[in-house]
Amino acid sequence: MAGRRGISAMAQKQLLVLVDLDGVMADFDGHFLTKWKQTYPEEPFIALEDRKTFYLVDQYETLKEGLKPKIKSVYQSKGFFRELPPIAGACDALKEMNEMEGVEVFICSSPLFFYKYSSTEKFAWVEHYLGADWINRTILTRDKTIVNGHILIDDNVKIKGAVDFPSWEHVVFTAHYNKHMNLRGKKRLDNWTDGSWRDLIMDFKKRL
Repeated sequence: MAGRRGISAMAQKQLLVLVDLDGVMADFDGHFLTKWKQTYPEEPFIALEDRKTFYLVDQYETLKEGLKPKIKSVYQSKGFFRELPPIAGACDALKEMNEMEGVEVFICSSPLFFYKYSSTEKFAWVEHYLGADWINRTILTRDKTIVNGHILIDDNVKIKGAVDFPSWEHVVFTAHYNKHMNLRGKKRLDNWTDGSWRDLIMDFKKRL
């Protein structure tokens, strides 16, 4: 249903906005750190302000060899994704954005390869924080490049897939681990609370 509505929106010259979930709507890194300290209090950790890589494993492996299985055991555990706290202002911003004239908003998120809990819990998170209507606005895919849209708001600076030139323009949502990265001309969205997202949307609407 989401795909059909997306195609319809594009055809009607609606601005189709795709928004990532983890790290953009939901605080993956902060929640992981809390669970990591609780589960493995004897192991080293990386403070949020010191995070430098998109993938947790890449940086944690530099602290101590052999942490990968423990790291995965935390974010692959039952309830991890369902319990992610929302990022400040995110839910209200998305609801308001979707009510703007000529704008359609969809969640576009990638499930883990170990999908036993992550896929169902992402839908549960969306329903809990945004409402049941947003289930039909949620797209789970391992390849975001094949999804139609005008904008993709995502914290991952490098998004690759089957399509070399996706239909959407990538807007990078600022996170601790990407603040230092070269965006190569891509736009940034720093937060959901200062209202700058409205200017971003209006700017894209003018291009249609």
